[in-house]
Amino acid sequence: MNFTDTPTVFIVDDDASVRDGMAWLLRTRRLYSESFDSGESFLNMLQNNVQEVGIGTSGEQAWPKQAACVLLDVRMPGMSGLALFEQLLSNGMAHAWPVIFLTGHADVPTAVDSVKRGAFDFCEKPFSDNALVDRVEQALRLSQERLTARKEQQRLQSRLLDLTDRERDVMQRVVEGLPNKLIADQLEISVRTVEVHRARVFDKMEVKSAVELANMMRNLS
Repeated sequence: MNFTDTPTVFIVDDDASVRDGMAWLLRTRRLYSESFDSGESFLNMLQNNVQEVGIGTSGEQAWPKQAACVLLDVRMPGMSGLALFEQLLSNGMAHAWPVIFLTGHADVPTAVDSVKRGAFDFCEKPFSDNALVDRVEQALRLSQERLTARKEQQRLQSRLLDLTDRERDVMQRVVEGLPNKLIADQLEISVRTVEVHRARVFDKMEVKSAVELANMMRNLS
């Protein structure tokens, strides 16, 4: 498949009529979707598009460029929806791309447990079309928010790497709210030198005040 900037709903279900019905329903709300007939085929797609998707190794968070969510059937031949969900948890994709389980009545307790472990939601069959698409839209917004927040963290990390050791020393104390005179005393440098480093920190971190810098560092932690 070709990855774009368009938010995408990935439908993973072994029933062709369900996949087609879901795709049609999503089109009525102008939502783009891609369908897969098994957990294996969805994982193969991810593995074949590692660079675009951004899959991490086990234990790492994956941060794709594209917002998306996954509509996942619980019961499928071969790899079940739950087994696929475990894979998405392990490589971080379940965080970047929220998972909504499609489940029958007998699978509701299992789906509830999956939500506790990180799934976005579950919809019991037969489900309300409007309610399902509403949840899909919410999941897509959450995916975009998480990706945007991650990009901002990466930008901040890049700015931090541009600081010298002395600038980091000064920044730490500025964030703690210490005045220039006390910073100078602690670091055994002149107040003027503190002022120079402080100005450089503000410039590199693209902030205009100590309060803005402190808030930025708080968001980064």
